Amino acid sequence: MQVDFYHLASSPIERVLPRIAERLLADGARLLVVCADDGQAARLDQQLWTYAADSFLPHGRAGDGGEALQPVLIAATADAANGARNIALADGIWRDEALAFDRAFHLFDDGSIDAARAAWKALAGREDVVRNFWKQDESGRWAKAA
Repeated sequence: MQVDFYHLASSPIERVLPRIAERLLADGARLLVVCADDGQAARLDQQLWTYAADSFLPHGRAGDGGEALQPVLIAATADAANGARNIALADGIWRDEALAFDRAFHLFDDGSIDAARAAWKALAGREDVVRNFWKQDESGRWAKAA
């Protein structure tokens, strides 16, 4: 399985997550977005509808019904009721349940960088995990740092 660590240095998650979701959906994949904070979940929900003037990303929130039909599902836990094989940890908190997916996106900012480093180190010795570390450069482009 692959774990992509994204250090949100110059763009907020509300700008980064829709692009990740858009790429996955274009490939026919599904995504589970995990964030325990209800306020953040509401902001992400709104952003997925309005992130681009000419499009939206079909999605829903766990507990609203129809979870199995949602290409992107926002939930407080790592339970993929939509059958997703990709998980985005949007609140900066690593969860070992993410290792059950094919790919995990661990999104974190400066406030949770120490926890992200601990997760990076904890996954270092696992042969079944490929780790990538992505960081934004001055122009906002993503560059692979490790």
